[in-house]
Amino acid sequence: MSLPKIETCFSPSMLHLYDLRDSIVVIIDVFRATSTIAAALHQGAKEIIPVAQVDECIRLGSSIPNAITAGERDGKVAPGLQHGNSPLEYPREFVSGKTLVLTTTNGTRLLHMCGDAGEIITGSFLNLGAVCEYLSSQGRNVLLACASWKDRFNLEDSLFAGAVYECIGSQFEMNCDSTRAAVALYRQAKGQLYNYIQDSAHFIRLSKFNLQYDMEYCCKIDHHNVLVKYMDGKLIGSS
Repeated sequence: MSLPKIETCFSPSMLHLYDLRDSIVVIIDVFRATSTIAAALHQGAKEIIPVAQVDECIRLGSSIPNAITAGERDGKVAPGLQHGNSPLEYPREFVSGKTLVLTTTNGTRLLHMCGDAGEIITGSFLNLGAVCEYLSSQGRNVLLACASWKDRFNLEDSLFAGAVYECIGSQFEMNCDSTRAAVALYRQAKGQLYNYIQDSAHFIRLSKFNLQYDMEYCCKIDHHNVLVKYMDGKLIGSS
């Protein structure tokens, strides 16, 4: 019996090179969308509705009872939105039972590009274990899709892809140089992830907005270990 295959796409601009139809696509935006998604759902948010545009986020948020509009552009809270894209902004006492309408520069954009996928989940270091356990149990092809930064390769998303392969790679067929590179990077960073990641472009970019603690938080393994699935236009969490 042949094993399912696992591949890594380093940028949304390369997505057209992959066949999504029979694959579970893992959307990866470590700094910070998929980390915020895992945190908010683990803290009791009812659901998260990811949207591509700020004006759509505002419009939709105003039409849903008990909704919060949130997101960023270029690392800063987008004008017109109530909250930003930090996993630390959504403690249980604030977000429990609420709907989060979210738009981000990279992550939500990539999610909407993957409409042909067999299934979509989201991944971050905060829910690495849940992602790996689920992929391991399904026996299906996997595409680890990095949101990157405006279509450019980034380090943190690639490290997460490497971490997934390090955990469950023996259960998959792999002939993908992107995945080989990702796991080689992760093996260098393993055990010192936050220190390693500080020499990345996006860390330096977000540090200008004093978001270092956000990024340190995003490097915590399994801190919000919830499986996040995209279904009927909404992100739903399950333990």
